[in-house]
Amino acid sequence: MSPDYYTRLEQARGPHPSEQMLGALARALRLTADERDHLYRLSGHNPPARHGLDTHVAPALQRVLDRLDDTPALILSSLGETLVQNRLAAALFGDHTRHTGPARSGIYRWFTNPAERACYPPAAHSHQSRAQVANLRVAFSLGGPSSRAGELVRALSKVSAEFVELWELHEVVTRFEDHKVLLHPELGEIELDCQALFTEDQAQALLVLAAPPRTEASEKLQLLAVLGHEQFAS
Repeated sequence: MSPDYYTRLEQARGPHPSEQMLGALARALRLTADERDHLYRLSGHNPPARHGLDTHVAPALQRVLDRLDDTPALILSSLGETLVQNRLAAALFGDHTRHTGPARSGIYRWFTNPAERACYPPAAHSHQSRAQVANLRVAFSLGGPSSRAGELVRALSKVSAEFVELWELHEVVTRFEDHKVLLHPELGEIELDCQALFTEDQAQALLVLAAPPRTEASEKLQLLAVLGHEQFAS
């Protein structure tokens, strides 16, 4: 969007903005969900359904993420969808915002795509599977069978016997592990402390992964910051 186009919109001289343009404006201006919906109505559009696929990031979480450039950080929906991630998170995990359909959910990918588990040591896979299901149980209990969480449960129940077995345990958890060991294809194991900041309605979480200073993990994060997505020398 050019500055001239935006100026003409503010002066009511521009063309009628599309829903895609309104969504981009709402994100750029860090509008709350209520403010975004008001913007849509002013422009003659119906606001996006909040129970549907909503990629509008909570402004408070976005402001914090914007200030995190020296440690991996990402914002997740209640279904494990990566809504936005900083450069270091993309270097550590890959670009998780590129996925479409059910695969937008990290929970779905965990049970349907073996490559998704490559970032965790094999010994941690069982625990991580239970954590994924327990997190989904929270979203399901809030939204019910007709929600997107319910759709995800039904989709996974058709393709993963492991998911079905864990779902029947009825475990519930609303927090992330404080400590993680992740695997990077070139750097190997990276031990990181994990902290999560949730919105009031638990719909989104800012996940921050950090390493204690002057540790091997800290040095590896510094290397990631320098090289980013580039291939590491063997």
